[in-house]
Amino acid sequence: MMEKEEIYSKVLRAGRRTYFFDVRATKAGDYYLTITESKKFTNDDGSFHYKKHKIYLYKEDFKEFNTILQEMTDYVIAEKGDEVISDRHQKDFKKEYDTPTETITPDAAEEGTSAESRFTDVDFDDI
Repeated sequence: MMEKEEIYSKVLRAGRRTYFFDVRATKAGDYYLTITESKKFTNDDGSFHYKKHKIYLYKEDFKEFNTILQEMTDYVIAEKGDEVISDRHQKDFKKEYDTPTETITPDAAEEGTSAESRFTDVDFDDI
């Protein structure tokens, strides 16, 4: 299928993904929408390549598509909120722990003491 020139385009950059929204014209002169997801992958040698997935959306499907898309996005926001919680999607994500963990060595476990309680403070001026 030969792609036609874009009539109107918008781009959404989202991390490693880029979404392209393009209005195109059919041979008969009617318009349709293409939505392309392009995702960047890095090879072991440092080079990269893109994988693209495209859908074609025609005018006769716009209303139902919009209705279902709105319903699905509303459902996700209602169930999980709009805060992104996946560390794979946050560039500066840092894990926060509710309570610090304590390491117990096998010797300390037998004695009922933690590894931290067996250490003493050392003043390096004494060395």
